[in-house]
Amino acid sequence: MTMNTMPDSFKSVLWSYDFSSCDPWKMKNTIIKNTISYGNLEHWRWIKSFYGAENVKRALDDVSGTSIRSSARKLADLMF
Repeated sequence: MTMNTMPDSFKSVLWSYDFSSCDPWKMKNTIIKNTISYGNLEHWRWIKSFYGAENVKRALDDVSGTSIRSSARKLADLMF
């Protein structure tokens, strides 16, 4: 895996995008938002490791409260 690719497990998180052209840096906020909403603990750990907890927290602060499932948002607020 290079710095511009993500694990194949993210295909389920980014189901509405052409996964082969997803750039983790250019799509950082989208990837974080979708991961929090649709990902599992493995996905969450990856974004925390890849982007860093502070960057994930900043990205979450930039998205509207309704764009992420409320139960997932509460858990993310605790984790990040």
